[in-house]
Amino acid sequence: MDVLRGLLSLIILALDIWAIVHVVRSRTDTTKKVLWVLLIAVLPVLGLIIWVFMGPRSASSSAGLR
Repeated sequence: MDVLRGLLSLIILALDIWAIVHVVRSRTDTTKKVLWVLLIAVLPVLGLIIWVFMGPRSASSSAGLR
């Protein structure tokens, strides 16, 4: 059970780091970047879920929606 919990924690950490990297590399303004990074860092699971649905989009992903 401890191995499963550790693996799940490692996966969440990797996804949070991935999300933070994408936030930092996005073209949004610095204030929004800081707020997103703080949300993801303070609430790792919930922040990641919120970011997936409401986070800043890259130019290539939003271009297809227009």
